[in-house]
Amino acid sequence: MATKWTLGCDAADPQRLAAFWAEALGYVPEPGYEEPDGASIVDPDGVGPAIGFLRVPEGKTAKNRMHIDVRPAADPAGREDAIRATVARLTSAGATVVREQTYGDQLGNVVLLDPEGNEFCVA
Repeated sequence: MATKWTLGCDAADPQRLAAFWAEALGYVPEPGYEEPDGASIVDPDGVGPAIGFLRVPEGKTAKNRMHIDVRPAADPAGREDAIRATVARLTSAGATVVREQTYGDQLGNVVLLDPEGNEFCVA
């Protein structure tokens, strides 16, 4: 059996970052978790890991060593449309597009920044 785990994230504004990632991943606020300097989101189906956000005084200073890839569900024929629709939804929620990466003539992924400048991909 796999070990349950939580992804812990530093944040300047934990509630804002938690709200963004809840939108990005289809998560919800963790019931009963109400901390002034933290926030937590969970998979409403109980399958994915919880993600916690804790306020820290220092800002982001370098590229992430690890990041989340958001992979919209779509068959291969609709993959590019699903990526573009997800990117549009997430930019409306506060993300910034950095670049598109293509492989030959196909869109591979789009690199974005979340509201606090953390890199992630929609693939």
